[in-house]
Amino acid sequence: MAVAFPGSPRPTLGVEWEIALVDKTTRDLSNSAAVVFDEVKAIAGETPRLTKEFLRNTVELVTDVHDTVAEAVDDLTESLSLLRRAADPFGVDLMCAGTHPFAQWTDQIVTSSPDYDEMVDRTRWWGRQMLIWGVHVHVGVSSAEKVIPILNAMLVKYPHMLALSASSPIWAGYDTGYASNRALMFQQLPTAGLPYHFADWAQYAQFIDDQLRSGVISHPGGMHWDIRPAPKWGTLEVRVFDGITNRAELSALVAFVHSLVVYFDECLERGEELPVLQPWHVKENKWRAARYGLDAEVILDPACTERLVTDDLDDLLEQITPTARRLGCEDELAKVADIPVRGASYQRQRRIEEETGGDLVAVVDSLVQELRD
Repeated sequence: MAVAFPGSPRPTLGVEWEIALVDKTTRDLSNSAAVVFDEVKAIAGETPRLTKEFLRNTVELVTDVHDTVAEAVDDLTESLSLLRRAADPFGVDLMCAGTHPFAQWTDQIVTSSPDYDEMVDRTRWWGRQMLIWGVHVHVGVSSAEKVIPILNAMLVKYPHMLALSASSPIWAGYDTGYASNRALMFQQLPTAGLPYHFADWAQYAQFIDDQLRSGVISHPGGMHWDIRPAPKWGTLEVRVFDGITNRAELSALVAFVHSLVVYFDECLERGEELPVLQPWHVKENKWRAARYGLDAEVILDPACTERLVTDDLDDLLEQITPTARRLGCEDELAKVADIPVRGASYQRQRRIEEETGGDLVAVVDSLVQELRD
């Protein structure tokens, strides 16, 4: 089958931010999305920018289509304020991270819908335990011919994105030893994880046809890869990030993705060849970033050149800053460099756990406060 990609006339931006509902007293997850949504409707009527998610402890904030990072983050801030107002009367606070430090997946309630019911029925234990949160960034791409080269180039920068956003070191009360436990958990689902390396759009379309014919998916958007084409919207969707804990880092990392995608698009326009890594190097880089975060030594090229991810990040930020300037997000992009200085979320969570003698409630307190600030 042919997979239509309408394209975007300009590099538009859309963001999806998954927010967890937590009890104000116990700091455990709260399966209260249904009543919170009722309250949202009572306050504001229909709210298409707040959507239900797989579990009833989660609300996803979805932006309209925007041209700048500032517009997208303002959109999310407005939705977050509405959600907070609706949740507060029910003793519910808000937080975001890749995982909740001590909640048990067996206590969570699945949102009833045909898609979610089918997913649980098919994936069983692996699907049911997906107690994780993330951030997805859509960037408009002008034509189908550009999508696969840009996707493959973005995979070269995968470890940079994951290490910066890693926020899931503790799961079900246990420090996993990983910076991003979420990244490795999610890839256990049959339609998730790293995308295949496609040569071009035609090969990708053939793959989608194969998946539909064999019953793996029921619609072209059924693949939940870490980076994927989104033909319905004419975008490339980057789903690498762990849940981002605060708006400052959210704006910085959205600017990072926006600038990277557009930078690679501009390279194609100039007739330049985009970087590409062997699939086995991409897989290894994902594991290194998930395990070691900002301390990961990553593979940069087919010749197996290795470098500390933060050292390479400095050069990468300098490289894409002119693009960010043209997109109006230079200030936001500059704040990416602050994350290694302050410590990524996984490092901050571990620091609080150590300082409080292992008090995971205190870790949740810190996550709630970060989102509030």
